[in-house]
Amino acid sequence: MSNASVVSLERLSRLPWIWSYLGAGIVWLGAMAFTGGTGGGGMLTAALSFAVFSVVVGLGQMFVITLGPGNTDLSIPANIGLAGAVAMKLMGGDDAMIVPAVLAALATGAAVGLVNYGIIAILRIPPIVATLSSSFLIQSVAISYGRGLLIKPPPAFAAFTTATVFGVPVLAIAALIFSILVAVVLERTLFGRSVSAFGQNNRAAWLAGLPVVRTQLATYVLCGALAGLAGALLGGFSGGATLDMGSEYLLTSIAVVVIGGTSVSGGRANVPGIWGAALFMFLLVTMLNTWGFGSGVRLILTGIIIIAVIVLAGGDRATR
Repeated sequence: MSNASVVSLERLSRLPWIWSYLGAGIVWLGAMAFTGGTGGGGMLTAALSFAVFSVVVGLGQMFVITLGPGNTDLSIPANIGLAGAVAMKLMGGDDAMIVPAVLAALATGAAVGLVNYGIIAILRIPPIVATLSSSFLIQSVAISYGRGLLIKPPPAFAAFTTATVFGVPVLAIAALIFSILVAVVLERTLFGRSVSAFGQNNRAAWLAGLPVVRTQLATYVLCGALAGLAGALLGGFSGGATLDMGSEYLLTSIAVVVIGGTSVSGGRANVPGIWGAALFMFLLVTMLNTWGFGSGVRLILTGIIIIAVIVLAGGDRATR
């Protein structure tokens, strides 16, 4: 191997997102080896279908975590349940109500984010405690609003959320385009740069005249809005909204961010890595299911593998 190739591989290994894609590729190959090479295309289609929701909530969580240590939104599962119920009830099975209902889900999620930041800023409660506490309030509202019933989506909305083009889910294509826009916002706008600057050194960002309060507020509102959008999409994809349909996204929304290369110490976000991490998480569970592992063993192995990937993807932490 030439020196140029060695240097290229070394540079590639330093990219914080590369390990998530490498992990996804390894577990896919492991599952394929067990099945004799059958069903690979279907597995990738399923991975893309389910990864979309992890990506949507992961992008919002990414902005929050980038704000710095302690910034995490733990209200996402409850937010998804409430927003999904709001969207499905407003749709009422009527295709004409799809757009207003999705907008209502976005507004519901944004309102949750606003409340979260209000608790953090006004009551001076740490974000983890504030968002976890608000999740119980959100669940209470969702239970009262949804009445525990499975509310089915309109036919057109269900068809859209499950449609594929040449084996690629339409939702995945839309989410990829949205991810590109998020990357542009993060790298090219005042808001995105302010989030990164605040995560690197909040005092320096404040002294530099950056809109710290507005940036924090917008970040939590954005995270809430994306969780609300995920709730509406999940309702359409799964055939109806249930109050607990967001439960698996509590740790998933954090795992895809960290595994994807975003610094847990803040100041460094990574959009491409979220896709790799979301695919890795789904394919890992699929591989363990294919190999016949019980739920307990799957959880242990999943935890060990996730820790290993985080260690490899950790790299340099943000300077504070």
